[in-house]
Amino acid sequence: MLEGNLKNHVNEASLNVVDLLASVLMETNAYMKALEHIEHVQQAYCTGKAFPLHLSIKAGICHLHLGHCEKAQAYFNGLKPEHASTYPDLIIDVADSLRTVGQYESALKYYMMLEEDANKYNGYLHLKISRCYDSLRKKVQAIEYYYKAVEKLNDSVDARLTLSSLLLEENRDDEAISVLSPPVESESAPDTNSDTCKLWWRSGKIKLKLSRIYKAKGLFEAFADVLFPIIRETLFLETVQQKVKARKRLSRSVLSERVKVLDDHQTDNVFHGFRPVASSADLSRASRAKKLLQKKAAKKEAKRAAALAAGLDWTSDDSNDESPQVRREPPLPNLLKEEENHLLIVDLCKCLSSSRRYWDALELINLSLKLECNMLSVQTKEELRALGAQMAYNIADPAHGWDYVRYIVSHHPHSFSAWNCYYKGIMRTNKFSKHNKFLYNMRMKHKDSVPPIVISAHQFTMISQHQAAAREYLEAHKLMPDNPLINLCVGTALINLALGHRLQNKQQAILQGLAFLYNNSRLCEDSQESLYNIARAYHHVGLVTLAAKYYEKVLAIHEKDYPIPILPSDNPELMTVNKPGYCDLRREAAYNLHLIYKKSGAFDLARQVLKDHVVL
Repeated sequence: MLEGNLKNHVNEASLNVVDLLASVLMETNAYMKALEHIEHVQQAYCTGKAFPLHLSIKAGICHLHLGHCEKAQAYFNGLKPEHASTYPDLIIDVADSLRTVGQYESALKYYMMLEEDANKYNGYLHLKISRCYDSLRKKVQAIEYYYKAVEKLNDSVDARLTLSSLLLEENRDDEAISVLSPPVESESAPDTNSDTCKLWWRSGKIKLKLSRIYKAKGLFEAFADVLFPIIRETLFLETVQQKVKARKRLSRSVLSERVKVLDDHQTDNVFHGFRPVASSADLSRASRAKKLLQKKAAKKEAKRAAALAAGLDWTSDDSNDESPQVRREPPLPNLLKEEENHLLIVDLCKCLSSSRRYWDALELINLSLKLECNMLSVQTKEELRALGAQMAYNIADPAHGWDYVRYIVSHHPHSFSAWNCYYKGIMRTNKFSKHNKFLYNMRMKHKDSVPPIVISAHQFTMISQHQAAAREYLEAHKLMPDNPLINLCVGTALINLALGHRLQNKQQAILQGLAFLYNNSRLCEDSQESLYNIARAYHHVGLVTLAAKYYEKVLAIHEKDYPIPILPSDNPELMTVNKPGYCDLRREAAYNLHLIYKKSGAFDLARQVLKDHVVL
């Protein structure tokens, strides 16, 4: 239309048409065509007259984008510093074009013409100047003008992120944290709706950048405090709003058609009151449609009554379409699309776990693994499930971590560390019957796995069913005959079984139990603990002469101390400092030996044993 106007109307007013046409063409990067129109009007209509400055500048910008830098500069020379108040838009257009083609020094010259009146541009002029300095690798000047820009810009998320990156490059970490931290007055200010008032310090990008700075500096508590809320909100919204097949909302007309199947309103029909002839599916649909119509009518009546009570005019809305729900944008869109963010979630869960915020860590793990369109790698999922399994015996209610514990055990059925984690959780619940089915299935599926057999035997021992425990321990012994723990468990189970009332061949059971205890001592190379177990077994069944002999062997051994392992749920600061000799069993052996001496009437020997080994 503009080109047609130029062909049909050749006069002075065509300059305005050319100006508008050139602007449109330049927006579509058609610089050659725009330049042709400008030069044509310059030759045809402005011979011997001063060419308008705004058209000259547009011609210069076209030459600049076409690579004719010298011709462009000749056009730009018409702009002088004294034109700053008269033609500020032309100066900005020239500077922006120079910055676009990479001539940052020249762009700075024109931006600086407007610096005296920079307050009129609300920080945007300073932002453009700082970007030019940044492109020229002049960090100090860029930081100076970025500071000026962020003072004026209220929504300066990108500017603050760039400024913080420049400060980090200059090793000014504290300033970078200050730039990204919310102002002090915001902590006491009332909370406003984020939809109506988007504050820069609530941006997910700002908090993500700030958390990474905290992590790099080793401030893990601050890292977790900043990052956890936005990660949790993002994962929650992604989980709630993940792609699910939308339920079709039926209009009132469609519902009314379905209700006609019930034939309730045809009172003049001779078959009124009889069950309509229709399939059960059609009758079910009609019944649901009737209930929906009644529900909508009740809502409509309630709205009308509320409007009349408030003194408002009631206008019925007969629209059949339901108002669509507004989709809430998460703080960090597309969080799981970058592998770097996967590692960040894992690090956050580890940090929360080390800070004893087990519920928060478990919540993040649940949300991350619940997403249907999950883009986490297999390794990341395994690591998150392993962390979730640790939460099972760290949180107050381990039931929330059972899915992860069972997953780890199911995929690593021969791992003793995985079964240890599982057993620690069982010991905290005291509800062993709930896990019997899982243990049974694991035993049937992996018959060569020893841990589930031992765990089942431990459960029988805890409820004093020593015969069943001995049977399970012997099954484990068939698979691992040289394991010291299994030999110890078999021996104690047989001895406990021999002390019952129902067993007839008690002596045989005692001998078998002692045989396993001696085997345990052999495998442990006659350690102090293994000898003490034999002595305690003899003492338990009443063979005090043999018990005294082995107690004396225990007293002759000096056991060195071993460090006690600290579990993840233990606080090292609250661990009591044990005195030297806490791994030595001589005091326990001496006390039991003194009981034997005392019962046999040797009171002097009993006192001497206590004096030598027990009294401090």
